[in-house]
Amino acid sequence: MAKRIVIWGTGFVGKLVIAELVDHPEFELVGVGVSNPAKIGKDAGEISGLAPLGVSATDDIDALIALKPDAVVHFGPTAAYADENIRVITAFLKAGIDVSSTAMTPWVWPEMKLNPPTWIDPITEACKAGGASCFTTGIDPGFANDLFPLTLMGLTGSVQTVRASELLDYTNYEGDYEDEMGIGRPPEFVPLLEHTDILVMAWGATVPMIAYAAGIELDEITTTWDKWVTDKELKSAKGVIEPGQVAAVRFTVNGIYNGETRIQLEHVNRIGHDSAPDWPTGTQQDVYRVEIEGSPSITQETAFRFTDGSGRDAATAGCLATGMRALNAVPALNQLPAGWVTALDLPLIAGKGTIR
Repeated sequence: MAKRIVIWGTGFVGKLVIAELVDHPEFELVGVGVSNPAKIGKDAGEISGLAPLGVSATDDIDALIALKPDAVVHFGPTAAYADENIRVITAFLKAGIDVSSTAMTPWVWPEMKLNPPTWIDPITEACKAGGASCFTTGIDPGFANDLFPLTLMGLTGSVQTVRASELLDYTNYEGDYEDEMGIGRPPEFVPLLEHTDILVMAWGATVPMIAYAAGIELDEITTTWDKWVTDKELKSAKGVIEPGQVAAVRFTVNGIYNGETRIQLEHVNRIGHDSAPDWPTGTQQDVYRVEIEGSPSITQETAFRFTDGSGRDAATAGCLATGMRALNAVPALNQLPAGWVTALDLPLIAGKGTIR
């Protein structure tokens, strides 16, 4: 029997997932939740650029609970809106409805020390009260730097270092990066993520997760941050990067064990493939790469693409993969005990119903 699904959030990722739900034999869309007043009452198909689906968007959580879905797949805003995410998610959990979310990326590993108790305790209590489970995923942080490296580490006898890298061109990216990463800002500007605690909180949850899975306790987690300034005008989806402004950033989150970096997350984000030419690139453009130095050493690159002629870019493909990871986890999530769920708790998610 198909799982009855409520989608909460019809932003970029939510709309992509709704389109995939329409003909999926394993899932049935029964409700759509939104926070934008302009979307209330609109058909989910209209919101998603599809034909009408007969499901109207609402902000009424009680009405969505009354539908008795098997799970809520939650595509809410980032952790910058933690209070709103917690309000919505706890309501469903207390009603006994499992939640699979992409919003609060520090929850990818709830045991990360930087997670404040005010973010953790309400979810713990709601899961207990309703007998429900809460899983948070993403692409990075998320499956590109937890599921992928952890799976490959299971093929080794020993690991000296494991590095998971995001190597992306942001030319067509329309998300926030100016104040967050400093792209498009002068080099003396200090972006939000350049601060160590904020960077580790936002992107580093999988570092202690990998350490835990490997059976070690890290000495500390450190970060690095580098900037590359363009000497020519660069056009992007968000405007023009002027000469003298930052057009690429490279940062790392480093898990230190016995005085050495043993686990590393790396981002290289550029405006234009030719920017920062001395920094790492993939064998293809726009890839997620895992490099393990060990016995044996392993390198894996993953590229997300659309080959359907739609012209949609790699970033959009990655966003869809992120959303589908959350949706496809629902059947397994429904079988797990109540409480927090991480990638380490899930079985193999094979994508039942995808070949049809």
